[in-house]
Amino acid sequence: MHIKSSKTKLTSLLLTLLFSSGGTLLFAQVKKRPSLQTPYSAKGKTITVYTTAEQSDLRISQSGTLNFKDLKQPLETQICVFVDPDRKFQTLTGIGGTITDAVAETYAKLPRESQQEFLKAYYDQQEGNGYSLARTTIHSSDFSNDSYTYIKEGDKSLKSFTVEHDQKYRIPLLKQAIAAAGGQLTLFVSPWSPPAFMKSNNNMLRGGQLLPEFRQTWTDYVVKFIKTYESIGIPIWGLTVQNEPMATQKWESCIFSAEQERDYIKQFLGPGLKKNGLSGKKLIAWDHNRDQVYQRASTILEDPEAAKYVWGIGYHWYETWTGSDMLFNNVKLVHEAFPEKQLIMTEGCVEKFSRDSIGRWDLGERYGYSLINDFNSGAGGWTDWNMLLDDQGGPNHVGNFCFAPIHADLKTGKLLYTNSYYYLGHFSRFIKPGARRVAASSGRDKLMTTAFENKDGKLVIVVMNKTKDKVPYYLWIKGQAAETVSLPHSISTFIVQ
Repeated sequence: MHIKSSKTKLTSLLLTLLFSSGGTLLFAQVKKRPSLQTPYSAKGKTITVYTTAEQSDLRISQSGTLNFKDLKQPLETQICVFVDPDRKFQTLTGIGGTITDAVAETYAKLPRESQQEFLKAYYDQQEGNGYSLARTTIHSSDFSNDSYTYIKEGDKSLKSFTVEHDQKYRIPLLKQAIAAAGGQLTLFVSPWSPPAFMKSNNNMLRGGQLLPEFRQTWTDYVVKFIKTYESIGIPIWGLTVQNEPMATQKWESCIFSAEQERDYIKQFLGPGLKKNGLSGKKLIAWDHNRDQVYQRASTILEDPEAAKYVWGIGYHWYETWTGSDMLFNNVKLVHEAFPEKQLIMTEGCVEKFSRDSIGRWDLGERYGYSLINDFNSGAGGWTDWNMLLDDQGGPNHVGNFCFAPIHADLKTGKLLYTNSYYYLGHFSRFIKPGARRVAASSGRDKLMTTAFENKDGKLVIVVMNKTKDKVPYYLWIKGQAAETVSLPHSISTFIVQ
């Protein structure tokens, strides 16, 4: 009886709390908040199409105009690329390429007309690829004529520090590139190796490690480089800790384990940048391949004292040297695990240059494949390696000759364009810094896609077809669809406005 009485009292109390007099529910009804954004509608919009295709003259060529029509529910037999502009993801920092010593020296050997063509091809916002991102090296890399530093060997005080070496080729080109880009270029810098005397192997080449007693000296060196470049009119946006820190190369290289890089960041580089008024520079960790990107990112970013200095994680595309495919899921995992940090593809090129292979179509397709999947995995920036090389794939002081999107025929002074240049342009010409990636998916694996919305509201959709087949499909956006065809071995950019 006692238990039953207690239950009755409890029920009565709950009913009293739940209802006011007249049986009206006391709790306020939860109203659905009105959406702050009007749902995207493609109705009445037009699409301008730009295409590059094998066995055609199409090279980022305007290839048509499309209109939308009603298509509420596509059939399984109707191939579609689906785009949802209301689902937004990361913001684009930029797309661009690297100005190495090799790029600058090759540029200097060109006649004035070809130099102007180069600058226009890459940086012009109307007729060129509209590059907005750039990388350069801290002293020499393999793509230099020789190894060099900015100090006399053994100068622990750094009193001899000077960037005079760069004044001949690299600095003039960087200044011209900034001007050609409209006066602003997001530039980050990377070291390949500290000076030999600071390393365990006493050699700038073939790996080795930064000696503990020189960690502060090396930090001061990097700070001096940034401040010196900025003092002569070259703003530095960011820096990577070390290029390819797990690779013992025959060229300039230096090994940092994940723990060593973490500790160097939190004990030396991060505090050193802050102390010198450079805490606003974007510090990028890893700067190596996708295969170990999660292990490196988690080791560094799970330490709050290191993570607070790190803007993001950079990576390269060369894990394919093992026979592996490009490991985009590793990039995506970093993005999912550490969404507060940025991701940036910091280097990629096609190796093993051959003059006879400049016309290979798969050169560009490798770029398109990487760009689409890197963006879809969360990357907010994408950086090519050398923007210009000579007709031997250099200069390179250890014979590591590679492809670039543009090569210079030094006998004629003419520029030779690989299709990598055009594939890159399908992204960089149309997707601008500040754009937000939006949801895009393909109904068939023959078509790869990514999409962005620029700050001006224009929707940019890229669709690539690596197969030998012509693929008819619909570009579908929220019940509106435009019918089109993807040519064999082609890439198309659609501008919806």
